[in-house]
Amino acid sequence: MNHPARKPEQAIKGRGIATQVVHRFSKVHTRDLEDDVWWSDEDTTESASAPVTQVILEEARSALSSNDSPDIFFEQSINPYRGCEHGCVYCYARPTHSYLNLSPGLDFETRIIAKRNIAEVLRKELASPSHRPSIVNIGSATDCYQPVERELKLTRGVIEVMRDARHPFSLITKSSGVERDLDLLSELAKDKLVAAYVTITTLDPQLARILEPRAAAPYRRLRTIRALAEAGVPVGVSVAPQIPFINEDMEQVLVAAKDAGAKAAFYTVLRLPWELNDIMREWLQQHYPDRAARVLARVQDLHGVNDAARAAGRSYDSDFVSRMKGSGVWADMLRQRFNKTCEKLGLNRERTELDLSQYRSSLAKGQGVLF
Repeated sequence: MNHPARKPEQAIKGRGIATQVVHRFSKVHTRDLEDDVWWSDEDTTESASAPVTQVILEEARSALSSNDSPDIFFEQSINPYRGCEHGCVYCYARPTHSYLNLSPGLDFETRIIAKRNIAEVLRKELASPSHRPSIVNIGSATDCYQPVERELKLTRGVIEVMRDARHPFSLITKSSGVERDLDLLSELAKDKLVAAYVTITTLDPQLARILEPRAAAPYRRLRTIRALAEAGVPVGVSVAPQIPFINEDMEQVLVAAKDAGAKAAFYTVLRLPWELNDIMREWLQQHYPDRAARVLARVQDLHGVNDAARAAGRSYDSDFVSRMKGSGVWADMLRQRFNKTCEKLGLNRERTELDLSQYRSSLAKGQGVLF
């Protein structure tokens, strides 16, 4: 097996996952913990169990990523960062760290790649005569307002470029850091150039602390929704992902978000591609060993995983038709719960249409004065 030597799998305070989960391109051989003890007592001290976040600056070659997946509403995305210090255990972007020869486990939340020139690269791309405006989402993979943004301000730089080009965009976050940029967002919202979504996976603060250890607390995210709404920014709530037998308060989240000012909502079910399958299994054994098998069995049901795939340890099917919402009886029940609650609350009655007609490539070059 291709696994590195591993510490005892005990939860690390402030981190979503406790180990350097091996990635699929690794050539390191396994060395399991045995009676002769690979790890001394010093390895379980606070210094060993509290890894420090390291920010690695990168020169980006491109800013816009294209998307042709039929189950995603945006055609292009911008992600100023790779990896995310929020440490959400369920993050579907974790396996992308494998392409950097880094672990989707601890490395993903402690080795953050910051694209320091992303605003300049984006400005050139938007100024290109070949660029055609389409819906762009900021933060679709990793949170664009994770802690390092307070210092680097890469996301703010991206928003300023989008403003200058009069290019519409949406953004998604689970951080209160977005409130810093309300001066930009509120002005853009007046011209139908921006919409925002705030992810609230659960209202349970204890669950959120182990599920999304360095993200804003649920009550703080509700305040962020309220701040965005009061500033005139169209705001919705993402109740994603839905994890069977773990976050069971979807209806309560929707009610709280609506009360805070959300006008729209969406959800997805838990997806476990590549290394995320092992990561989620480890997390369940750490925090919910009594229901781990039950959770995974329901996830497999939601994704239509057959017996042979289950026997091989798979928990996910990447089919575009069902990967986001699942299929089968359990998926239908979840869909009914969501739809009935949204209908009752009046969520999703009005769709925010962003205005693509205002885009001007000449403004992206810095010509003209806005606002």
